[in-house]
Amino acid sequence: MSELILFWHRRDLRISDNTGLAAARRQSPQVVGVFCLDRNILERDDVAPARVTYMIGCLQALQERYAQAGSQLLILHGDPVQAIPELAAALNAKAVFWNWDVEPYSQIRDRTIIDALKEKGIEFLEENWDQILHSPTEIRTGGNAPYTVYSPFWKNWSSKPKAKPVENLEAAEGLTAAEQEIAKKTGAIALPTAKDLGFIWEVGDLVIQPGEAAAQERLAEFTDKAITEYQEQRNFPAADGTSQLSAALKFGAIGIRTIWQATVEAQENSRSEETAASIRTWQQELAWREFYQHAMYHFPALAEGAYREAFKNFPWETNDEHFQAWCEGRTGYPIVDAAMRQLNESGWMHNRCRMIVASFLTKDLLISPQLGEKYFMQKLIDADLSANNGGWQWSASSGMDPKPVRIFNPASQAQKFDPDGEYIRRWLPELRSIDTEYLVTGKITPLERRAVGYPEPIVDHKIRQQQFKQRYQEQKSL
Repeated sequence: MSELILFWHRRDLRISDNTGLAAARRQSPQVVGVFCLDRNILERDDVAPARVTYMIGCLQALQERYAQAGSQLLILHGDPVQAIPELAAALNAKAVFWNWDVEPYSQIRDRTIIDALKEKGIEFLEENWDQILHSPTEIRTGGNAPYTVYSPFWKNWSSKPKAKPVENLEAAEGLTAAEQEIAKKTGAIALPTAKDLGFIWEVGDLVIQPGEAAAQERLAEFTDKAITEYQEQRNFPAADGTSQLSAALKFGAIGIRTIWQATVEAQENSRSEETAASIRTWQQELAWREFYQHAMYHFPALAEGAYREAFKNFPWETNDEHFQAWCEGRTGYPIVDAAMRQLNESGWMHNRCRMIVASFLTKDLLISPQLGEKYFMQKLIDADLSANNGGWQWSASSGMDPKPVRIFNPASQAQKFDPDGEYIRRWLPELRSIDTEYLVTGKITPLERRAVGYPEPIVDHKIRQQQFKQRYQEQKSL
């Protein structure tokens, strides 16, 4: 058997700070990357064109990085359960390495592939985590149970030492010419475009640039200044106050250890308590992301429905007209509609606005959060099952949150976080001439609405929040 190790990339589209890839290179000089365009994922009805375009861009950059290191990245298209073991066997590979994932589909798929590799006598890397700083089995309560509340999770998680970035892939050997021909016959293809796969979204329209270098550049820019003002600026959607690294984290265009190390260095260079607190706040956001990943690993049923009993059979309404108005940004509530227009036009939405629109769908329209969760997956460049599900369950009050009911008032949110109406005007240009006071409170007269073609509110917030609370109390008493 050869010394070839195939490294199967999934959510780690980089050659730097990649734990599994580094482990492969330490065991063999011949390391070749492989990525499978998984039909089981790409043919689902919740795949965003912007997300696929970003992924393809990351793969293009990754191929270039492999070439610089002296090796190759092979591309397959099909079901990895068959494609990965078949390629490994055809190339007489010594082993197939990869990094583990928390998602239910990935867990089942990986175990199936392990069985196939065992049958062929091909080695594999034992459980190896790369996308999180601590494995799901490492952070446990005093009773050795997984955490279901963030605050004690953060206390435990933040107290543990964090691993440093691992070495980059360098000077690796690739496939010989004969092996490359075998790979082609086994199914290796040229990297397609997103359009080739049926997704219409131009690379130039991406609000977040794909690839390892772009992610590292964005991290450097953020930690140089914005992170020091994050505590103050993060909730204002008109400001460039967030890292916009969520897509890079989703696809692993940058390593989580690299990111954490950058925050530590920023703290060491901070010159005030306010700056240090701001950096700590962003670290807590990274911990929130990991909390949701751990939750998905331990409670895979979260992907299918509510965590809280009171919401497992909640009487949500079925109103297609209201749902479509929400999707299209036609609810008559400016901050909600601006956020949905941003999502539809750019494939991204500010996090504060994600909470606002999620609260509106569930608490004002009384529509199931699962519909909103799926719509986000269909549109967002950075949609991640764990983070998206966790965020929606938090907003719907159906998840792991000690506060039983949280309801956002759209007008109050706009007044507090878009006080000058800058964000609303950016995404609702028809409302640019409306006086700021009326714009952010939503108290636009019927005459003004008709004049600019902007709809009346489709529901009354005060009435609907009362109805939601009543239904919630009734569910609790069952």
